[in-house]
Amino acid sequence: MIRHLLSGADLDAATATQILDTAAEMATVAGREVKKLPALRGRTVVNLFYEDSTRTRISFEAAAKRLSADVINFSAKGSSVTKGESLKDTALTLQAMGADAVVVRHPASGAPHRLANWVDGSVVNAGDGTHEHPTQALLDAYTMRSRLGRLAGLHVAIVGDVLHSRVARSNVLLLSTLGAKVTLVGPPTLIPVDWAARAGAATPNLSLGGPREGGAAAALAPGTDVSYDLDAVLPGVDVVMMLRVQRERMNDSYFPSAREYARRYGLDGPRLRRLPEHAIVMHPGPMNRGMEITPEVADSPRSTIVEQVANGVSVRMAVLYLLLGGNNR
Repeated sequence: MIRHLLSGADLDAATATQILDTAAEMATVAGREVKKLPALRGRTVVNLFYEDSTRTRISFEAAAKRLSADVINFSAKGSSVTKGESLKDTALTLQAMGADAVVVRHPASGAPHRLANWVDGSVVNAGDGTHEHPTQALLDAYTMRSRLGRLAGLHVAIVGDVLHSRVARSNVLLLSTLGAKVTLVGPPTLIPVDWAARAGAATPNLSLGGPREGGAAAALAPGTDVSYDLDAVLPGVDVVMMLRVQRERMNDSYFPSAREYARRYGLDGPRLRRLPEHAIVMHPGPMNRGMEITPEVADSPRSTIVEQVANGVSVRMAVLYLLLGGNNR
């Protein structure tokens, strides 16, 4: 097992499968009267969050507590960070306190990689800037496997604000490793230019009007391509993963209006009915209901959004267990 979990690229197929299998075992704990395992008794897990979070922070906290670890929750607000303390000084403080694992969310891409050089314990990336979010990709993969019975050979469409999405980046890496085909779908302005170029996608007009004529999408990573046309992609996918439009990271106008975005790239009832009967709908949350996804779709039986939250605890239990307990470090 790896020492840190910083990126989807850290996981080969065997390690990722080990985590998913362990998560399936951890999921049985949720059905017990006493939802506790003694696996990490005496270990200390620090949740170091420099950005606001609900699902991820609570999920990691619940996961650590179910494994009987001691949990310290650190928020940048109200801490010495507001007085100018650097990430390195905070890391050295945690090191002095004997942290066995640090779960970090930070607005700067690459911050968890730096942190891993400053502490002796394991570091888990809970989201860094617009870079990656590997445990979200793991819980998404776990949810797909639970619902559809497999990952290899699945066709997954990741739709929306790919440009600012750490979830998309980690999912592309992990799903490709596990044998799934990934298609990135969104307005040309919200697909990274280098990804589109490496995919061989047609050079688009920078509007919601879609690409110019010509140019076939080729592999970005194994089994990955790019499309600007959601309606053309939907009939051939097993999973459609909608991404939140991250307006807080946008310093410019990436599309004409929220209404126009919803019309071209939002998942509504008619588009849901274009999917194959077995296909599922995912969203990492939080959702902009009515923009990237309608309430009708978000609350439908084909939606796994609530399952993803529950599965997140099991997957993060598996990650912490294997990093701190299961590898006998």
